[in-house]
Amino acid sequence: MIVKRLFGMQDITYREFQASLMPTVDKDKIIGVRTPLLRSFAREIKGSGEAQSFMEALPHSYYEENNLHGFLIEYIRDIDECISALNEFLPYVDNWATCDSMNPRVLKSYPERTLLEIEKWLSSEHTYTVRYGIKKLMDHYLDEHFDEKYLDTVAGIESDEYYIKMMKAWYFATALAKHYDETVIYLEKKELPLWEHNKTVQKALESYRVSEEHKNELRKLRIK
Repeated sequence: MIVKRLFGMQDITYREFQASLMPTVDKDKIIGVRTPLLRSFAREIKGSGEAQSFMEALPHSYYEENNLHGFLIEYIRDIDECISALNEFLPYVDNWATCDSMNPRVLKSYPERTLLEIEKWLSSEHTYTVRYGIKKLMDHYLDEHFDEKYLDTVAGIESDEYYIKMMKAWYFATALAKHYDETVIYLEKKELPLWEHNKTVQKALESYRVSEEHKNELRKLRIK
């Protein structure tokens, strides 16, 4: 039984630490299993009937079950099957850590197909589905597939949800590191809401990937 196996890996001290990082998750729903152990467990059971039955049994009860589910999705190599699995699971994601930890490699291999799905995720009413869409734009469309229109797309997302606003700031800070000239315009023209604007500057100033020259420029763009 998967839950029994998870409790067998429990680390109470780590559980306390995890709970402090995720205020949106009931502490009673956290077992306390370190990520390397969860990934190893996913690798052990991937492709098995047990894994299939587990992935069909939504919703799960524990935070670690959700993370395990996300790690099992990463092993799906068929793009349509992977996207289908993500769409079944994303509505049940209830925290930033589970959301951000799912990184199926097959998505990068099919940029056009993935982009179509990202557009749907960004229009979702579910906080972590939107966050996941922004993260995938950040992960896969700020390098060889970059297009300035994606900056417009993310800037245009309106939300009061903290975890969406934080991901928008993370996206723009990463974009500043990779495409400074195209991205800094959004700060110069104040295209982002105040909190997102200043959080973007903060995260860029904390980044080792942003040059000191650019950081000096960004400091002047903070809004008081």
